[in-house]
Amino acid sequence: MSGVPDLYLVFGFLVIQRLIELAWAQRNTRRLLARGAVEIGRSHYPLFIALHGAWLAAILFAIPEERMVSVPLLAAFLLLQVARLWVIASLGPFWTTRIITLADTPLVRRGPYRLMRHPNYAVVVAEIAVVPLMFEAWTIALVFSILNATLLYWRIRVENAALAPRRSA
Repeated sequence: MSGVPDLYLVFGFLVIQRLIELAWAQRNTRRLLARGAVEIGRSHYPLFIALHGAWLAAILFAIPEERMVSVPLLAAFLLLQVARLWVIASLGPFWTTRIITLADTPLVRRGPYRLMRHPNYAVVVAEIAVVPLMFEAWTIALVFSILNATLLYWRIRVENAALAPRRSA
C-alpha cells in the first residue's frame, strides 16, 4: 500500500474504534445506573484500561512500520470486528465495558449469547493475539494474551457471580 503504512491504518482504526466504544459504553453505563443497576468488580477495571493501553502502545512502538500485514490474519481481524458488532447489537443498551447488573432483568440470550456466555471476551482474546500476529509480532501477541487471560480469569469469576441471580430470571 502506498502512502500510510498498514500498521498506522490498523492502529488508527483500533484507536478510533476503542474511543467510540468507550463513549457508547459510558452512555449505556449511565443509563443503566440511572435505572437502578449496580457496578460489580470496579477495582479491576483500571487494570483492563492499562492492559489495553499498553497493548496499543506496544503495537505502535514495537512493531516496525515497514512490516507488511498478513492478509489472512487481516481477514480474521475483520471477521472479529463483525463478531464484535454482533455482540454489541445483541446486548443493545446492556453493552458496557464494565460489569453492570440490573436486578430482575433476564440475561440476553440472543445472538452469540445463544452459543456462549462471554462472546465479547472471546472476540477480545482473539483480537489481542491476531492484531500483533498480523505484523509477525509474536512476543506482543504472547505477552498480552497471557496478561489478558490472567485478568479475564478474575473478571469472568466476578461477572459470573454477579449475574448468577439473573440466570434463572
